Amino acid sequence: MASVFTKAFPAAVKEIRLHLSPSGAPSAGARQFLSSHYKSIKSSNPSLPFLIREAQNTPARVFVRFERGVEKNAEIDGLEASAVEKKISDLLA
Repeated sequence: MASVFTKAFPAAVKEIRLHLSPSGAPSAGARQFLSSHYKSIKSSNPSLPFLIREAQNTPARVFVRFERGVEKNAEIDGLEASAVEKKISDLLA
């Protein structure tokens, strides 16, 4: 089964933003997700802004902004990379 991250996202997706701690243990899954999937996401969606915001002691969260300013978010603090992948997939659905 192909990953959702190897295909172009729907046109309604305007931005993906990840907030995480650059060294905190609870953000480890988010960092692992980035190292595994960032390249395939950007190659499949080259014009989509994929923003990474790092700040010490920040709880890991993901935000997906859609057309007309609609925004969905999820807490990903303390999750493993596979759970982060599932949360982001759910937000994109």
